[in-house]
Amino acid sequence: MDRNAVINQSVRTAVPVDAAHLEKAVSLAVDSVANAGGPFGAVVVTRDGRVIEGNNRVTQDNDPTAHAEVTAIRRACAELGTFDLSGAVLYSSCEPCPMCLASALWARVDAVYFAADRHDAAAAGFDDAVFYDFFAATPETRAAGGVMTVRHERTGSAVAPFDAWRVLETRIDY
Repeated sequence: MDRNAVINQSVRTAVPVDAAHLEKAVSLAVDSVANAGGPFGAVVVTRDGRVIEGNNRVTQDNDPTAHAEVTAIRRACAELGTFDLSGAVLYSSCEPCPMCLASALWARVDAVYFAADRHDAAAAGFDDAVFYDFFAATPETRAAGGVMTVRHERTGSAVAPFDAWRVLETRIDY
């Protein structure tokens, strides 16, 4: 099944929310604050019911990608020995940022539920609005926004990695 079919199938599949898992994500976020982490927690519940937790580790690990959702996804994939979390549900203490939401999409998570929203996070000083705006903008207006330069600069060998991938008999599609 191709990637778009997987995404579309996930959208059509209604997965009921489990309030206990959502409350666990919130509890992890509170614990994270008490342990020098950011106020975010997440839980991945796998297809077979395993519960894998994650908390925000950005400052502890000096890793700007160590958001709670990404941490939980990484742990779940490591525990299961796969990059494909089809059938899993991600519960987050707060609305996932664009990076975390993209991570859930790449992991093929079936559903994402969150407790607080981006406005609650902004009121606490975690204003991700610039990121949401950046991704919502067209490439032309992104450059004018002054946040970060992202520009397509085509080289003669730009597609060489994809040519190599297409003919690799041992590739693992993802």
